Amino acid sequence: MLSISPIPAFNDNYIWHLQKDGEHWVVDPGDPEPVVKALRGDKLTGILITHHHFDHTGGIEKLYRLHQCPVYGPESVPGVTHPIAGGTSLQILDMPIQVLAVPGHTLDHLALVLNETTAADGEQIHLFCGDTLFSAGCGRLFEGTPEQMYLSLQKLSKLPPATFVYPAHEYTLANLRFAQTVEPENQAIATRVSQCKALRANDKPTLPSTIALELDTNPFLRCRYPEVRQAAAHSKADLFNENDEVDVFARLRGWKDNF
Repeated sequence: MLSISPIPAFNDNYIWHLQKDGEHWVVDPGDPEPVVKALRGDKLTGILITHHHFDHTGGIEKLYRLHQCPVYGPESVPGVTHPIAGGTSLQILDMPIQVLAVPGHTLDHLALVLNETTAADGEQIHLFCGDTLFSAGCGRLFEGTPEQMYLSLQKLSKLPPATFVYPAHEYTLANLRFAQTVEPENQAIATRVSQCKALRANDKPTLPSTIALELDTNPFLRCRYPEVRQAAAHSKADLFNENDEVDVFARLRGWKDNF
């Protein structure tokens, strides 16, 4: 049976640890030391990378030196042994992964969609989205355009609602504070704030999320809603087209950058 658990790293990163039948894979190991500790002497089977930022790739060199394991990720990432790109697929842990190109945070950003099928639960989908989709938020636009990021988020939002979402950072409460400012009357956001505060008070992660939960509480996936458009319109005095969802998204992202 597949087990997916977070390995905390740095101040707020999560390195996702996938285990099944004695195999171990990790997603975005920015720091090798917590991965070595989590393995408890077992061999690392492979590494998956979503994008080139160092807090996601800094552990590749040491982990590869220790385990000589394959490293799948964008061709732009030093240390990748098996380049992958949007539209390709791979097989790990006897399960298929679909690779999606999701530019915006970086131009090389990938999302990894793993399909798990079990006799008990049927199909379960797991999305490893790096810094593109966060719990109640999205990544900053370091390289891409607002349109690229908006389209990438729309692509992810069309995955089945029950899809589990595994971002690479524990940003949920900070993102929810912004979400409540955008939609103060959204009861789903208020409920989620209470739940996540309780989790963090007990030092538990707020992740994974689900696509359904993000559609209800993430302002960057709600640009078509009147309340979100009106909030974006009032966030600055300059003109913009509140009927254009990309413009609404760009306004929200700029507002969040200075929130």
